Amino acid sequence: MMKRIAYIAGPLLILILIWSSVYTIRENEQAIIIQFGKPIGEAITSPGLHFKVPFIQEVIRFEKRIMEWDGDADEIPTRDKKYIFIDAFARWQITDALQFYKSTKNERMAQSRLDDIIDGSVRDEISNRVMIEIIRYTEREMVIHDVATADPTMATDTTEAAEDRYKGARLEIIQSILQSVSTKLDDLELGIKVVDIQLKRIDYNQQVQEKLFNRMVSDQNRIAEKYRAQGQGEKENIMGMTEQKKKEILSSAYLKAQKIRGDADAIAVKIYADTYGQSPEFYNFLRSLETYENTLDSSTKFILSTDNKYLQYLEKGAN
Repeated sequence: MMKRIAYIAGPLLILILIWSSVYTIRENEQAIIIQFGKPIGEAITSPGLHFKVPFIQEVIRFEKRIMEWDGDADEIPTRDKKYIFIDAFARWQITDALQFYKSTKNERMAQSRLDDIIDGSVRDEISNRVMIEIIRYTEREMVIHDVATADPTMATDTTEAAEDRYKGARLEIIQSILQSVSTKLDDLELGIKVVDIQLKRIDYNQQVQEKLFNRMVSDQNRIAEKYRAQGQGEKENIMGMTEQKKKEILSSAYLKAQKIRGDADAIAVKIYADTYGQSPEFYNFLRSLETYENTLDSSTKFILSTDNKYLQYLEKGAN
């Protein structure tokens, strides 16, 4: 019976020993060996099958890929006394797993150390910069599509002086923060490096936001009033030109009408003259009829003397 147990337990114990002495490292992992609570040897970074002393040594694995750090937004005063919220994020990586374990033990502790280092570097850099440098990326010339600032008579000296004195330095600020963080990490020997740092949000605090929005509304209203004034002036100019054009057209039309009327009167006079020359008596008769037609109606009563020309025409017509 004991022999059977020995035959079964022997191979099983060998399998357990082999299983406990073999471990694998993935492509995205790196590891160190812990023996009696202390790390030994170098960090293991190559993926594949590896061996250790069973029951005595322990494998501690770490991430080999680039990891994310995302801090909280901090309120920081700029050099020109403007309080703004800066929200930064970074990407970091474990470069020396053995040193990383000795200094921070795990990734959570590393994140905490990065909070202090990155936040401090960001605060130091932002507090030494003015708002224009922080907002703008480069020294590229800024095109202003604004009536108020585009008009030299309406631009303020303060704005022009600030634009001339300070240029955009966002990229320079980011590089400076990254350099500062890298230097601190090298001095502390944490076994990690920061690959990239970016400022994802820059915002005013609530009180400054309200003042800024009110000023923006005031500026836009002033620009709108300028546009309205320009539009009203253009309207008056167009109305004046229209009135002048109207008078010119009416004057030209009146001139043409008078000429046509004059020509018609001349033709009428000529016709009347020709008619009178052919039969003066008939002409006088027609003119008399026209006169009575224009001056009398059916309700008019009048008395004619015996020597009236109209009666003379009637008597002649009766004979």
